[in-house]
Amino acid sequence: KTFITTLLLSTSTTTLPPSLLTTIMSSPLDDAVTAMTGSENRFDVTIICTTDDHQAAYWMDRLGDGICKDSRMVLACSEDWGPGGAGNGLGTLYAYQKACKLAKEKYDVDLADLLEKKEVSAALFHTAGKGTRMAPLPASENNNKPGVKLPVLYTKTDGSAAPITVLEAVIKQTGVYAASRKGRLSVFWGDQVFIPSAPFLYTPTHHADIMCTLLGDSAPTAEEWAAQGLEKYGVIAVLKGDARNAAQVEKVNHATAVKMLESLGDIGQVGPSLGSFSVSATLLQGLCEEYAVELTTKTAKLDTDPHFWMPLTLPKAEYASLMSQKGIEAEVSNVHHDRMTAFKAKLDLTELGLFGAVDVGKDACWWDYGLLKLYSKNNLKLLEDDGDAKLLRKFMGVTDKKAHSTLGETTVDEPSTVLNCKIGSGSIASSVLANVTCKEISADGAIVVNCVAPKITAGKGAILYNLISTEDIVVADGAVQVEVTEESGDSMLLKSAMDTDGGKAWKIKLDVNEVTFEDVFKKNKDANVGAIEIKRAESYKKVADSLGL
Repeated sequence: KTFITTLLLSTSTTTLPPSLLTTIMSSPLDDAVTAMTGSENRFDVTIICTTDDHQAAYWMDRLGDGICKDSRMVLACSEDWGPGGAGNGLGTLYAYQKACKLAKEKYDVDLADLLEKKEVSAALFHTAGKGTRMAPLPASENNNKPGVKLPVLYTKTDGSAAPITVLEAVIKQTGVYAASRKGRLSVFWGDQVFIPSAPFLYTPTHHADIMCTLLGDSAPTAEEWAAQGLEKYGVIAVLKGDARNAAQVEKVNHATAVKMLESLGDIGQVGPSLGSFSVSATLLQGLCEEYAVELTTKTAKLDTDPHFWMPLTLPKAEYASLMSQKGIEAEVSNVHHDRMTAFKAKLDLTELGLFGAVDVGKDACWWDYGLLKLYSKNNLKLLEDDGDAKLLRKFMGVTDKKAHSTLGETTVDEPSTVLNCKIGSGSIASSVLANVTCKEISADGAIVVNCVAPKITAGKGAILYNLISTEDIVVADGAVQVEVTEESGDSMLLKSAMDTDGGKAWKIKLDVNEVTFEDVFKKNKDANVGAIEIKRAESYKKVADSLGL
């Protein structure tokens, strides 16, 4: 009922893609996945915020030739800020302004005007970062963290198949919100895929709305707050009343949250924040004007939660109290709160409220690829047979577990997925492979992506990634081995293990390597990832052709 009511209400202001109209009587999770697989469910404008200009060029080409080929514009730009970065608040505004400039230069389009007129929906994806928790996989993509490949395929415009990247999976998933967000900028992070169990079609009622998981239909008791561990998270509190205004608090217990929000009204529902949000064109333009000096000088660092949403939704004393936990003096917090209060006073709140919540549902599915162990866990989930795994295979388009593969005399067990592979003989058990070429293979419980060699042996729990070798490859149980290619064509091996925390080991030279992960990160700085991917493909083809398969 809730889903259909939301659908009917939204049709008065939203044009719905056909695939959204054909699934309204199935389960909410299945509805969402069905909609995500429709190519029409993409944002009109896709903006990628990258680490450098080479990555920006790479994503402009790749997305325009692939998953976003039917979108109106793909705009990618680097965050060329000072040391320490802009923070995700100023970083969002800066990337949007650079995207507007690029839209004018490349397409002769006024993006801000299109948003103001509600003619387009736009999404911005933050992808910058070292990717320490995923090490050594991002190193093999020359610091292009969102370019890490998954062992499933997408179809390019020329009809060929290739492994999809983490970012492309995120773009595919988030597109279901596009139909509801004409005239808004949506902001997402590039390493987590979720399938909402709550309706994804809705009519925005606030200038800013933030995604969260609302827990229950009423405010939790102190005991329930503690049991849910809400004191560990940024929490969105939705107030009682038809307006459903919301506020954000961060890492506080139940009593503190109630005290902080009592002047705003009674709490109706609460839940942990996902961080992703959308803003109206009016609020977006207002924030750009408010922070014009900071955006010009590129020196400040401001994040959305502590510097935008909390001072806009919390009373002054409560805001200063929360910021003091971060080591910020009350005087500094008070000045910033005064600034945001003055900014809020200039907003027109007659048609839209200030800050609201978008519930993804407490039964949502989550597939996080931002940690090496989760990359392994969620890719190996393709082997399983529960409801979550079936949804994942449907989302990833895995309808044939041996699609685009020639396997000769190779034995493959039923759970394994072997996609776009050319293998002569051997055995594959409980493994996930994509774009693998070899004469002989032995894989048991492994993940193998973009690898070519005469013979490949992959132990249980192992990850083999971007390995190109004229000699046999052997990777032991629980080991991780990748290849890092330079623009010259030279390459080196980088190794780790599933029980190694890349963040903690970032500056440590592991016994299996000659350099640290940080050394490779520094060497990869400003690498031409597009040119290197072409060079890697050429090297792969040369070895593959030599095998005579």
